[in-house]
Amino acid sequence: MTERLDTDSQDEIRKTITKSKNTALRALQNYDLDWDQIQFNQLSDTCTFKIKTSNDGDFLLRVHLGATSEEVNSEILWLDDLNAKLGDTLPKGVLDRNGARTVQIDHVDGTFNCVSLMRWVEGEHFDWPLTDEQAYKEGVLLANLHGTSQQFHIPSQFTRPIWGEESFHRSMHRFTKYYDTFLTDVDFALYQSAADKIISNIKKFRIDDESYGLVHGDLHQGNIIFHNGEPRPIDFGRCGFGYFVYDIAHTILGLYPPQRRLVLEGYESIRKLTQNCIQELETFMVMVMIENYSHHASDPREWEGLREEQPYAQAILKNFLNEEPFLFNEIKI
Repeated sequence: MTERLDTDSQDEIRKTITKSKNTALRALQNYDLDWDQIQFNQLSDTCTFKIKTSNDGDFLLRVHLGATSEEVNSEILWLDDLNAKLGDTLPKGVLDRNGARTVQIDHVDGTFNCVSLMRWVEGEHFDWPLTDEQAYKEGVLLANLHGTSQQFHIPSQFTRPIWGEESFHRSMHRFTKYYDTFLTDVDFALYQSAADKIISNIKKFRIDDESYGLVHGDLHQGNIIFHNGEPRPIDFGRCGFGYFVYDIAHTILGLYPPQRRLVLEGYESIRKLTQNCIQELETFMVMVMIENYSHHASDPREWEGLREEQPYAQAILKNFLNEEPFLFNEIKI
């Protein structure tokens, strides 16, 4: 059984990081890598470590908490194709000495982890806020990513999640279990109403080759770095099948309205959006926001920040439910 992440308490988080580091050290024995230093990077759906070497650059070792080897192999396979077509600017998997993309580390309790090693992507997070040029270039990045995704031939054993109606139902089920860590019952009722509208809207959206395909799935601002002025996407761990506007929604959710417009202008310089893109984007922006809260609601490290965001978040929900446009408009709290 694959070991899964438990973030219900600080103690469990510490235990997970400690166990993951031990797993990482065991996994490194499977690679021909003369490494000097291992540094904890972050804990989310994976526990990641930066591996430093003297002569071969840096690497990112990922201990996957719940993902199967089939899923991780498929992610790395798609990244290989993207790198070949986009110029090796994305994360790239490193094979172990047996030529495998992943390593399985078994534990005495019967669980196991899938582990993968990636080339470290050079770049820095921007100093907030984004410049107009950076926002525009993020749109170009998204369009190039989606255009290249359309060219990918999906092999028969390719296994990645689908982001849509069913996955959102699962997010809401999880949210129902943990919402009281930062919301009142009255507040949560607003989220439930928004979720019902999201499901209703998604059922109406058309699926075709121009609007739907393989997406990054988590391309928020924290997963975009800049190198020599150009944006680079990192952390494809949530990549899967979904609407291309779902990807865009992740990127623009945390931006100011004028910057959102620039992202879309950059995108449409490469790929045109549909006439219904505003409704679709607003629907998916609220969906992404709810998915984020569902994901973080059980993590005590996040509770304070989640509470602080609620005035703005609930203002977005009210606009969405009242069909008052908010994508390019300032929202009054």
